[in-house]
Amino acid sequence: MMTGCKQTDVGVIPADWDVGGLGRFWSVTDCKHVTAAFVPDGFPVASIREVQSRFVDLRNAKRTTEHFYDLLIEGGRKPRPGDLILSRNATVGEVAQVTELHPPFAMGQDVCLLRKKSGDHSTEFLQALFESPVILNQLTNLMVGSTFKRANVEQIRGFAVPMPPPLEQRAIAAALSDVDALLAGLDRLIAKKRDIKQAAMQQLLTGQARLPGFQGEWEVKRFNDVLVRLNAKASQIQTTDYLTTGAFPVVDQGKVTVVGFSDKADKRFRCPDGGVIVFGDHTCIVKFISFDFLVGADGTQVLQSRDSQCTLFHAFQLQYRGIEPTGYNRHFKFLKEREFIVAPHLEQIAIATILSDMDAELAALEARRDKTRALKQGMMQELLTGRTRLV
Repeated sequence: MMTGCKQTDVGVIPADWDVGGLGRFWSVTDCKHVTAAFVPDGFPVASIREVQSRFVDLRNAKRTTEHFYDLLIEGGRKPRPGDLILSRNATVGEVAQVTELHPPFAMGQDVCLLRKKSGDHSTEFLQALFESPVILNQLTNLMVGSTFKRANVEQIRGFAVPMPPPLEQRAIAAALSDVDALLAGLDRLIAKKRDIKQAAMQQLLTGQARLPGFQGEWEVKRFNDVLVRLNAKASQIQTTDYLTTGAFPVVDQGKVTVVGFSDKADKRFRCPDGGVIVFGDHTCIVKFISFDFLVGADGTQVLQSRDSQCTLFHAFQLQYRGIEPTGYNRHFKFLKEREFIVAPHLEQIAIATILSDMDAELAALEARRDKTRALKQGMMQELLTGRTRLV
């Protein structure tokens, strides 16, 4: 054990940190078990749905009358700035802050109120603890063998928590808050880029906007004029044959592009130049694949563009317009019956290149966000256990 540290219920922590049940440091008050009447205009009621983000979100909260509001806030249950509202059912452990910006509201069912016993304690620090392995591991142990995810107030009061001195609590919370702000900024930028791409798809894939230098009429064609289904049955393997690593990726009709790996070289589907379209008869999900692969689930269809057509262009068209469900295992039949709006070949390539570049930019931003999230997890492990000290 490192000098200046001690072994506790939450692991090794600095000797000058306190540790104990949550109830020693924060009061835990259950919601009032009252079935309130809801009205179109009244006092907001925060239940599980309203505590799924950093701050209590009352925008779509149900509302109740003044009479039921008074009942729900009895016994010190009126949320006030600095409190936390915790879900104790279904999404157990989700916790949101109450701030000065919130209007008067009451707790609904399946949540409880956390209130600091000392004004020096940091709300943000405790909220970070609920996102960290310190409490998540205790929640996992609590749920072992349970059919339903649920925690009672006594169990929540008993969560073992480390408590640094208040000044260090605030320093830790500020450092993690800076990372949260970076993540929020990346989320907003990704959402903006997705909206831009969606607008570009609407304009470019329908011919509403033409790229400079391109002329010629767009044509309406049938499936057999632009696409052909490839026989990939010989490349199919069973789920039980998937490997976690291997020479060749396995692709199926789910949202995730690569679902496993295989070393069965004899079953490899050799992807032609220009790539292929993979979609599912059951899921209608469209993906563009440009590498050799093996086929996973039944109903996974593989398509290629005909000569003078761009496979990637048609993949974007299918992603934009979608493949409508027409009954179990009949989506390919529907696809064969639909019409395609087709640009001249060189314009197809130019449009596909622009949209592919947008996808690459989005992928880079999402990778950056994932790395930042991983960085935050590492910071939490270091800061919330005192391995790294800020004060």
